[in-house]
Amino acid sequence: MKPDVAVREGAELGEGPTWDPATGRLIWVDILASRIHTYEPGSGRRTVMATGQHVGAAKPRAGGGLVVNLRDGVGLYGPDGAFRWLLRDPVPGRRGNDAAVAPDGALWAGTMRYDEAPGGGSLTRITGDGATTAVPGPVSVSNGTGWSPDGRLMYYVDSPTRRIDVFDFDGRLAHGRRPFAALGDEDGFPDGLTVDAEGGVWVALWDGGAVRRYGPDGTLDLVVELPVRRPTACAFGGPGLTDLYVTTARTGLRQPHPLSGALLVLPGAGRGLPGTPFAG
Repeated sequence: MKPDVAVREGAELGEGPTWDPATGRLIWVDILASRIHTYEPGSGRRTVMATGQHVGAAKPRAGGGLVVNLRDGVGLYGPDGAFRWLLRDPVPGRRGNDAAVAPDGALWAGTMRYDEAPGGGSLTRITGDGATTAVPGPVSVSNGTGWSPDGRLMYYVDSPTRRIDVFDFDGRLAHGRRPFAALGDEDGFPDGLTVDAEGGVWVALWDGGAVRRYGPDGTLDLVVELPVRRPTACAFGGPGLTDLYVTTARTGLRQPHPLSGALLVLPGAGRGLPGTPFAG
C-alpha cells in the first residue's frame, strides 16, 4: 500500500480530514494558517476559507454549513457562510484542536495549550444547543476521537500518553476509560484516528512517519510507511469510503520533506464508516 498525493499543499499544520457525503468532498484544516480546505476527488476542485483564528477542526452540520473548533471556542458557519459562536470560551494560551461528531450528533471537541503543558487541555461534549459535558480526568493534547461500528465504544488519544484509550459509550456519554493500544518511544506520538467498518482503528503517528491499523482487540495488524515525518490524522473518503486520506504537517521541522503539509491518500485502504453531521 503506497500513498498518492491528493493535494500538493504546504500546510503548516494540516489536520482533521472529514468526508462530507452531502457535497462529495473532503474537508480539512490548516490549524496555524487559520484556513479550512475542501477537496472534491471527482473534479479536483478545491476551496480555501480563512477563519480569522486558529482552527483545530471543521465538520459538516446537519442543516448545511460547518461547526468549527477554534482558538476561542466552537462556532458555526451557515450554508451562506454567516458565522456565529455556539460556545465562546477564550483561555489565554489555549486553542481548539481535533474534534469529532458522535453517532448522536454531538461534537466532542478537544483543546490544548500552545506550550503543550501537562493537564492544560480538555475534551468536551457539545450538543447542538451549546450544552456541555466535560470528560473528567487530566488532558494535555487532546487529539483523535472515534466510535466503533456498533457505537458502544469510543476511542480517544491524548498524545503525550503514547496510547490509544477506549471508553464504553452509552449513546451519549463515555465512561470506563482504559488502554486500548500503547506505542513505544521510537514509534512517535498517536495523533488523529478513524475507525473502519470492521472495527479496526487507524491512527496517524506524529514524528513516526506512518499510519497504523489496530484490530478491534488492540492488536497491531498493519503499518503503512509515509514519506513525511509528521502525519497528523486520517479519514476514509470517496464515494465508497474506501480511500484513506491523511493530513500532514511541516511545522517545527528543520528540513521538511517536499510533501510535508500535503494531503495524501491511500487508495483502496479499506472501508470506512459513514459519518454523522453535527446536530446543530
